[in-house]
Amino acid sequence: MTTTAPYGSWASPIVPSLLTNAAPGYAFPQFDNGNLYWLESRPWENGRSVVVCKTADGMTKDALPAPLSSRSKVHEYGGSPYLVVEDILYFCLYDDQRIYAINLQDPQPLPRPLTPENDFLYADFCFDRRHQRLICVAENHGVPGEPENLLVGIPLDCSMVIQRLCDGADFYAYPRLDNSGEQLCWISWNHPNMPWDNTSLWLSQIDDNGSLVSPTQIAGSGDESISQPRWSPENQLYFVSDRDNWWNLYRYGADEVVEGVLPMAAEFASPLWVLGMSNYDFCDDGTLLCSYTLNGSWQLAALSPGASTLKTIATDYTHISDVHCHGDRAWLVGASPHLSAELAEWHAKDRQLRTIIHGAPITFDCGYLSQPKPICFPSGNTASAHAFYYPPANPEFSAPKNTLPPLIVVCHGGPTGTASTALNLKVQYWTSRGFAVLDVNYRGSTGYGRQYRQALHGLWGIADVEDVVAGANFLIDQGWVDPDKVAIRGSSAGGYTVLAALCFHDLFRAGACLYGIGDLETLARDTHKFESRYLDRLVGPYPEHKDIYQARSPVHHVDNFHCPVIFFQGLDDKVVPPEQALSMVKALRDKQMPVAYLPFPGESHGFRKAETIRQSLEAELYFYGRVFGFKPADHLPTIAIFNL
Repeated sequence: MTTTAPYGSWASPIVPSLLTNAAPGYAFPQFDNGNLYWLESRPWENGRSVVVCKTADGMTKDALPAPLSSRSKVHEYGGSPYLVVEDILYFCLYDDQRIYAINLQDPQPLPRPLTPENDFLYADFCFDRRHQRLICVAENHGVPGEPENLLVGIPLDCSMVIQRLCDGADFYAYPRLDNSGEQLCWISWNHPNMPWDNTSLWLSQIDDNGSLVSPTQIAGSGDESISQPRWSPENQLYFVSDRDNWWNLYRYGADEVVEGVLPMAAEFASPLWVLGMSNYDFCDDGTLLCSYTLNGSWQLAALSPGASTLKTIATDYTHISDVHCHGDRAWLVGASPHLSAELAEWHAKDRQLRTIIHGAPITFDCGYLSQPKPICFPSGNTASAHAFYYPPANPEFSAPKNTLPPLIVVCHGGPTGTASTALNLKVQYWTSRGFAVLDVNYRGSTGYGRQYRQALHGLWGIADVEDVVAGANFLIDQGWVDPDKVAIRGSSAGGYTVLAALCFHDLFRAGACLYGIGDLETLARDTHKFESRYLDRLVGPYPEHKDIYQARSPVHHVDNFHCPVIFFQGLDDKVVPPEQALSMVKALRDKQMPVAYLPFPGESHGFRKAETIRQSLEAELYFYGRVFGFKPADHLPTIAIFNL
């Protein structure tokens, strides 16, 4: 028997505490001296990032003692912040961004600093055995103007004499030594490019003093995005490039010719928001293990030595990342619509996957989990767009006859990003209460080739908005959702799409903006270095195109808003500073528009604390209940909504 109740009012076992306690984040697996390591993000410890170890005898323990947290602030989004070599843990401490070393064999290990107290940040390490140092990306905030990015060598003897290896470009990533330790490769790029626009691949010999000798650009035509360079066991340099539209694998041959390895209409990489990302690696026998995305779903495959075609490895995963190989084994992070992220091990001998660690198992019936349905729909200017549709799902409830569910349209961040089919309890939080959710991969999203990604160039605030509106109308035309109860939510760049859609279209009846953008001019002037020229391609160079910035900034068109909006903002956000939300809230309040605002001290760009996640979800549910006229089953705190 099911209970009949209005959509949105259904009781659900998917509560905020489940979101923050059940599934830590896993990333950057590494193997050293018989032990497996990985980085684990724990919302229940205020977002602490912990290096965890599974020993050869099967014990799992924290390698990084509490309350230490390892997280880098390079580019604000950070990247791989640790490395373990011969039982020594090298890590970037979040609190001061210095590099420390811990001898994991000591009964009571104490961190010893390897870098001085200054304004440098570090990420993306490799170990230089020949010169007894770490090589990594550094970001110097102690210079006038924007920070300086460079490659540096960090000696392990605690002398703290940091060696500059390469500078002059605006950005660097992926310093990787070859198997002999005599060559270093890396990628670089310059303003106004982002790493998914144009990057260059470099190669250099290293002399006896550890300096680079005559660095040479070996790939990068000025119209391709290169990432993830890696050396094979045969000491050949591989990398990912989108020179033929798709992020495919290439090899730099001994004759200095670049050749394609696996040409496919699929992508073997994700946008380089976080340094150190890895979608492929090599086992010692030369087997290449890789993950790639095809039509929005990730696959796992292996290329055996001498083979010319990939052999797909059957998994339940639809999202696969963080591939790392050692010996005849590999590790990866996988997830699916019914499975939160877990760390798995793959054996080259039997080609089998085994789970190493996962979050707390789901204790409720799988009937509460909505299965994403991929859809493609027509949009503006004869374009097509992609999305995943999640219908309401709750085995204990049904809605009254002749009623349709409210719809929440989700706009992912980036905007150079993608909607994933991995289990997202934040989506299931809504669907299990009777909402339908449309997670849109609007033009500009990744996973569909370079041309689709570049379809947003010059059209941010137009093409993405056309796509979210078209997606909602597509569902309305199918008769799947209530046309009078359509909301839109998004974070960061997705928050801008939310505000632009509310400002320039009248389809939506409510909006939720999480650390989003209301004023493009302010973003262009005030954001951090990594994204300071991002809008040159998405909108146009500033201030030359100031008129376009103003025309597309919702803060200048508050009279166009016609429905309630709720804002959530971290007060320590350096990517989208709090002034963005405050200016929108003030403008809407001055116009007597219904608006709510929830600031969160101690949060930056993206909420990490369990209490913040709980408060923001409950407030958003209460908000939708007020707007759409239903009473949620949850006991929710009242929030102030101005003029509603």
